[in-house]
Amino acid sequence: MNPVNHVAIIMDGNGRWGLKHKKSRNLGHKAGLNTVENIVKQSIKHKIKFLTLFAFSTENWKRPKKEINYLFRLLENFLIEKIDEFHEQDIKLKIIGKKNYSKKLNNLLSFAEKKTIKNSKIQINLALNYGAKFELLTALKKLKKNGLIINEKNIENYLYTKNIPDPDFLIRTGNTKRLSNFLLWQLAYSEIFFEKKLWPDFNSLDYSKIIKDFQKIKRNYGNI
Repeated sequence: MNPVNHVAIIMDGNGRWGLKHKKSRNLGHKAGLNTVENIVKQSIKHKIKFLTLFAFSTENWKRPKKEINYLFRLLENFLIEKIDEFHEQDIKLKIIGKKNYSKKLNNLLSFAEKKTIKNSKIQINLALNYGAKFELLTALKKLKKNGLIINEKNIENYLYTKNIPDPDFLIRTGNTKRLSNFLLWQLAYSEIFFEKKLWPDFNSLDYSKIIKDFQKIKRNYGNI
């Protein structure tokens, strides 16, 4: 039975859920936060040590400004309301991506990371303003600048996910079958599960089923 150490999730479908149920994409994003809390709880229950959530991509800046502002306000409020609770639950928060938000959000993110840095029950990697191509290019530029040989080990030392094991599997909700510039290096040998449900509808039973299905897979890593 395959152990599950690291799960990555593309939380797709919030906007579509909001339009379908409440006629508002923003309300879909708000509903998606409830699913985040539930999946964090289920990950702890399953003793998963790393959970990487794709919250905002480098391409998402193309969205309407009102929606972007709402998303970041949601995140600010979530951090203000939940960071003490996360800390009490021994949850570590790490932000992966290019950090250039509002002063308020930058401060909240830094505070959350510092407050939870020694926690060890589970590490949540929140991918914000994240793009895998930018991550790889940045790593290669740093290697060149420091005069280091370009090899797998050195590249991995300059990725946002340094010292984090690669995901065992990726879940993408929302009935869309693509990686969308997410963890392209790290997902090289991860199993991928595409889920038809929109993110706010994804629940603990769906998650448990995927974990069980993953545990049954024979993983060869190129071997027979």
